[in-house]
Amino acid sequence: MTSPVRVIVVGAGCRGQIYARFAVIHPERMQVVGVADPRKFACTELRLRHDILDENIFEDWHRVTEREKFADAVLICTPDRLHKEPAVAFAMKGYHILLEKPMATTAEDCMAIVEACKQSGVMLSVGHVLRYDPLIHQIKELIDAGVIGDLVHIQHLEPVGFYHFAHSFVRGNWRNESESSCSLLAKSCHDIDLIHHWAGLRRCIKVSSFGSLSHFRKESKPAGAGDRCLDCSIEKDCPYSACKIYLDRVKQGNTGWLVSIICENSHPDIESVTEVLRTGPYGRCVYECDNDVCSNQVVNLEFEGGVTAAFTMVAFTEKVCHRKTTIYGSKGELSYDGDEIRVFDFLTHGATKYTPPADAHRHFGMTGHGGADYHLMEAFISAVANNDPSLIRSGPEETLVSHLLVFEAEHSRRESRVVHLENF
Repeated sequence: MTSPVRVIVVGAGCRGQIYARFAVIHPERMQVVGVADPRKFACTELRLRHDILDENIFEDWHRVTEREKFADAVLICTPDRLHKEPAVAFAMKGYHILLEKPMATTAEDCMAIVEACKQSGVMLSVGHVLRYDPLIHQIKELIDAGVIGDLVHIQHLEPVGFYHFAHSFVRGNWRNESESSCSLLAKSCHDIDLIHHWAGLRRCIKVSSFGSLSHFRKESKPAGAGDRCLDCSIEKDCPYSACKIYLDRVKQGNTGWLVSIICENSHPDIESVTEVLRTGPYGRCVYECDNDVCSNQVVNLEFEGGVTAAFTMVAFTEKVCHRKTTIYGSKGELSYDGDEIRVFDFLTHGATKYTPPADAHRHFGMTGHGGADYHLMEAFISAVANNDPSLIRSGPEETLVSHLLVFEAEHSRRESRVVHLENF
């Protein structure tokens, strides 16, 4: 394609806006030509930034599919439980699809999306942005190159971050499974996907999981605490205070992630954030919310050939999503601390370090996930422009398998049993 890839943004929240920024960086490669979102403010933000025609602004994505096809691809960034219907509908209209993770919240919906894309012959890229992180991608290359010999064991940690968990999984959109999904799917499908990816072509044969909701419960509420942080007499002694997490950021001039999330209908300032905390869900005491998703969980997996993996997700950490990985092989050990890779060779006793490219974090507003947001979009737009699905690292079939592993892990946790995957 010699002209820019035309895209429609369905769901103009945080992720939709971030992915759309690729068109600002590379207007010669991508053009945002439409947006669908019931929130007027969100649509207006994208309309002004991308000069979208008024006729291509929609409150309801269904109206987009009623029109003749007027773009090449669609970026679906709706809430998790609202992924399946638009994904299937846009696939049937012939749009290539970038679908924010998780693919969907049930195995049946995930399979329906993959089948619709296959039937329609459209490309599907799922927003597993970590696949596109330059260093994490290099881990896969080093394993495949045999630098640590035969793969034996993978140990992987996701430290969610104490205030991030309070924001997203106690007060926020992913707090209640009936309204969103389990935290393993919403937060850590990235990580199960990476483990499955690193394991290569080996089939997973067993999975077990344990986890629960810790601390963020009514019985943990300190004596004298109020129901809202603005009215709480002991707020200053609480690390999860909404005043600390949101108001202090605004006072310091930080109106980016977290603060921008809670102000859906205006640009954040002291007045608007204070009002949100006074009346909305983000001002609630963390011990008085309707949250029910796990705050800590482990998943153990066994793959063909005896390869094992152990994953840990925990809310109560200093680091925010700064993942740590150690991969053990027959000839060496590979460790990743979120900043660099270190490979120790058992034969020479020497260690080799790998660091990210100098420009990995310099992508003009798309620095999230170590620059991986940019690389995800670069791959998807290149795939559409060149009609080359091989450029997509998080395609339909492999992503479906990693999602099914998440669902099986949840079956294990809920049923307190090891799940055997003979026919997986």
